[in-house]
Amino acid sequence: MSQKIYSWILKGGVLVSFLTVFFVFSDLLFPFITSKQIYFNIWVELLLIFWLGLIIKYPSWRPFRFGKSKEDGAEEGAGKNSYITWGLAAFLLAITASSIAGVDFNLSFWGDIERMLGVFHVLHFFALYLIVITVFRSRQDWNLLLWTSIIACTIEALLVGTHYGGTNYGTIGNTAYVSGYMIFNIYFALLLFFRHKNWWLRGTLAAMILVMFNGMVVAATRGAYVGFGASIILLCFLIAMLSRNKLLKIGSIAAVAALVILVIAIFKNADSDWVKNNHLFARLSAIRASSNTFQTRLISWKAGFKDFPHHPILGTGFGNYAISFDKYFDPKFYNASRGETYFDRAHNNLIDITTTSGAVGLLTYLSIFAAAFYYLIKGYRARLIDQKEFILLVSLIVAYFIQNLAVFDSFVTYAGMMIMLGYIYHLGRAEARPEQDEPWTNKEFYALIAGAAVLLGILYQYNYKPLLMLQGTIDGQIQIARSGDLGLAVNAYRKALGYDTVLDRDSRSSLAQLVLGQASRLYGMDKQKAAEILDFTIGGLKKNVAYNPQDSFMEMNLAQVLNLAASMNTDNPEKFSYYSTQAEEAINKSIEASPGRVTIYPSKAQIYLTRGDREKAIETLKYALNLNPIYPDVYCQLSRIYFYYKEEKQGLEYMNGCIDYDGLSQLGGAAQIKEIVKYYIDKKDWPRVVKLYAQLKDFEPNDPRNWAVLANAYRDNRQYDEAIAAAEKAAELDPKFKAGADDFIKKVEALKNK
Repeated sequence: MSQKIYSWILKGGVLVSFLTVFFVFSDLLFPFITSKQIYFNIWVELLLIFWLGLIIKYPSWRPFRFGKSKEDGAEEGAGKNSYITWGLAAFLLAITASSIAGVDFNLSFWGDIERMLGVFHVLHFFALYLIVITVFRSRQDWNLLLWTSIIACTIEALLVGTHYGGTNYGTIGNTAYVSGYMIFNIYFALLLFFRHKNWWLRGTLAAMILVMFNGMVVAATRGAYVGFGASIILLCFLIAMLSRNKLLKIGSIAAVAALVILVIAIFKNADSDWVKNNHLFARLSAIRASSNTFQTRLISWKAGFKDFPHHPILGTGFGNYAISFDKYFDPKFYNASRGETYFDRAHNNLIDITTTSGAVGLLTYLSIFAAAFYYLIKGYRARLIDQKEFILLVSLIVAYFIQNLAVFDSFVTYAGMMIMLGYIYHLGRAEARPEQDEPWTNKEFYALIAGAAVLLGILYQYNYKPLLMLQGTIDGQIQIARSGDLGLAVNAYRKALGYDTVLDRDSRSSLAQLVLGQASRLYGMDKQKAAEILDFTIGGLKKNVAYNPQDSFMEMNLAQVLNLAASMNTDNPEKFSYYSTQAEEAINKSIEASPGRVTIYPSKAQIYLTRGDREKAIETLKYALNLNPIYPDVYCQLSRIYFYYKEEKQGLEYMNGCIDYDGLSQLGGAAQIKEIVKYYIDKKDWPRVVKLYAQLKDFEPNDPRNWAVLANAYRDNRQYDEAIAAAEKAAELDPKFKAGADDFIKKVEALKNK
């Protein structure tokens, strides 16, 4: 093929790849992630076949040659071995080495379905970079590439701004990723804005910038606000330092001063109406060291620092941050958050890379940006890069770096980074003169055949088969939702896992959660069939644990399913002992991997309860309370145990903690709350009565009696507005309550106005 045809195929392929940002296929597990990454991988692998054909047949297109060459006819600097390229290659080698030396090669290299950021996927972004720097060589090429990226981002920003699908993350699936995507493309648009002289094009770009900025504001990611804001301050500062225009210098200095004063004013007046009533200002003012989000991040970062000395060279293995986080998990974490407690990322890109890839990973990662700054400064001094491009690209790198101090890379930010680096590479080189087209050669034929054989094999084994597995996993979830037949659902999982892919870990975990959530159905099934389901699930979890025996969550998951199997074999002492012993071993390994994680101990207590060992169960739970004395689930479980054994006094004592620390959702259901609430009504403990009935109406939201009693409890607790709202709800649910509700409301309003 001619150079032109190869170039058209590769350029068109890169531009088409931007469409993957909109891919969200509901028939895949974690659709916002897998839909994009897997199809992007497939597309890049297809493009690589043609890229190999091009660079082997036409040496002048190779991105690795250094300096001037008679063979390729290139001008000085064209096709050179860029330090940026070598920095990326070195980083890939570092994270690959860390994967081999680390604790979980499967997770490091192949990644998981929730993130899809293993070495395998990063390699595809590097491949995108190589294709881009190979074929996008002229100003017109880059105009086309940047415009395509900006248009795609603007459409995404419109989806975010209009709350497409009822969310503020569009088709991307995470607000932090949205913000990073917007930042890259706002700066790409600014590059084109100053490059174009046509005012119509400038007006279009200005409008698109506003749309993307609004998308970032709607996503409301505080780290992105800080990163973008800092980059704007830097941008103004650089203009003041580098511009020769006095008015521009003065204006830029004034802008820096104004922005700094505004930020200080926002933090100083965080409780003022002018801050609270502005969405952007309100989010910025919430950035405080005392905030729950910051506290959980701080605990996470401390874990990384503590574990680094144990793996200083290559880290725990790329993507294996959970190992460090679990090992040094601080029980105080639950004081700030009880929801997201399993961190697989540090939520700080530098800490994440340092912890998982060691000093080698960090240094090679930083070398990429050192090279980028080197070429920007060198190009600016040599007048190959104009002042506006220099300032904008430096500011973009700073924005990206700062926002990544509170998050981590994603599909859209990796793609944005490769485009940015490719553009810097382009600015520092002259455009190569194409060599004369050659007829079809054996060298080209063999390159295409060999490339196709290898890459199509990779495509099938590591992308197509995982797609089938993901679809099969969703089929299993659909089966249980539609028919309630656990056997049919598990058969779908069997088929999915029969593809034997490198990403089966998450499907096996999904099956375990399904089986645990449908445990009651197992008791109603044929015993042999139930045993087969449990053994299949246990076998899958054991494969997961084999990847990394230090995986605390996976060991706990295994222990829970093993204990379920034990509970179904109480009539068979041999089998009961077999499963229960393994369950205890697994839960002990889980605790060993994360001794401060309070949530593991209730699972261990449940194993003892299944054995009928009340004392060990209580001892385990009381130890958990020593780790964190305000964790509600432990109080609730202790209360249930004492009530079960008819020890009402101790049961009510721990029920106080269950109520006070908002753990009532952990109780068995409405019947238990109705039984307990009588005690608190007798004591006239109205604050706790209110909490109990507030939970009861969540269990039985359509029972008007619950709302009526809750209204009385609110009144007695002097929460008059809430009492009126509850009475109105009771009347709404059942008109028979209307007369009584109206009379009740009049009396409450009278009390309220006293």
